Amino acid sequence: MVESKYEQIRLKRVEENKKRMIELNLNKLSHSLRVSSPSPKPSPAKARTPRTPVDSSEVRRSSRAKNPPPSYKEFGLEPLERPRRSYQRRDLLNRVYASDDARVYAIDRAEALQSSLEPEFPSFIKPMLQSHVTGGFWLGLPRSFCHTHLPKYDEMITLVDENEDEAVTKYLADKNGLSGGWRGFAIDHQLVDGDAVVFHLINPTTFKVYIIRVNDESNNGLGGSNEKELVIKPNKNQEEKNVSEVPPLSNSGKRKRRGRK
Repeated sequence: MVESKYEQIRLKRVEENKKRMIELNLNKLSHSLRVSSPSPKPSPAKARTPRTPVDSSEVRRSSRAKNPPPSYKEFGLEPLERPRRSYQRRDLLNRVYASDDARVYAIDRAEALQSSLEPEFPSFIKPMLQSHVTGGFWLGLPRSFCHTHLPKYDEMITLVDENEDEAVTKYLADKNGLSGGWRGFAIDHQLVDGDAVVFHLINPTTFKVYIIRVNDESNNGLGGSNEKELVIKPNKNQEEKNVSEVPPLSNSGKRKRRGRK
């Protein structure tokens, strides 16, 4: 078999290495080291001391018998979390919608109320819809008002009604509206479709809220009104002239009762 060139070079290198090891007496040195170095002795195992049992009973200074721990099962424990406010679910199938005339009349009265507010504090009118007071309970605010006067980030906003009762709501800056807390405010104040609500921003995170009821009898366009009626009284001379111009009734105009034949 013909050896390759690489194999010939490898064998030649091996022979050279053997000669070099013989010249340096490396084989004898390695053998002498093996003989002279004793094998390591295993270290004796340490004797294990038995552990003394630990007394698990509590160390007490008093010699009296220990009383049993009290049981709290007999006592009712109050929950640590605040109970969530529960609201009665409104009947969504029997929704009552305000008429267009009543809705317009409520907005007109809200505009009159808004004009009487302090002008240095901004305000706006929000007519209530079904989505605001039933079902979703989401109140979207005017976008221009939010970008101009409200915070640029999510914030808790307080609503103060006419009785100075406060309600905290969650303002979502990205959606320009009130979410958490508005549902409780709408139900507590019995807001319905058609009501007009005036929001008066008295400080950066507080609204003074005025509610104009669409179903208030005193505010109904068909009933009484808070506006003053204009009564026109005729002049005395004109009244006498009008009376004089009325012709007297003639006897021919009277109906005659026919007797029975």
